[in-house]
Amino acid sequence: MDAQNQDPDPKKAAGRDVGGGPPPGETPPGEGGLSGAGPRETHNPTKGWSVAPLTALLVVVALFVAFFLTYAIWIAVGGIG
Repeated sequence: MDAQNQDPDPKKAAGRDVGGGPPPGETPPGEGGLSGAGPRETHNPTKGWSVAPLTALLVVVALFVAFFLTYAIWIAVGGIG
């Protein structure tokens, strides 16, 4: 580094290997990920269907099947005019 150039010469900088990079063991280990970067998550909903929507869906399907089964039996016994 001299008065005109404020950037140090990478070949002359301390802690450099022959190729200009840092010697082995001098660099810090890689990051472990971002698991601790955000706020703590206290609400973690379960995956999949909960009991209430699944029950409602089954009731609607059962009513649908019962309606068409009843209609088919009514037509089979001659219920239309």
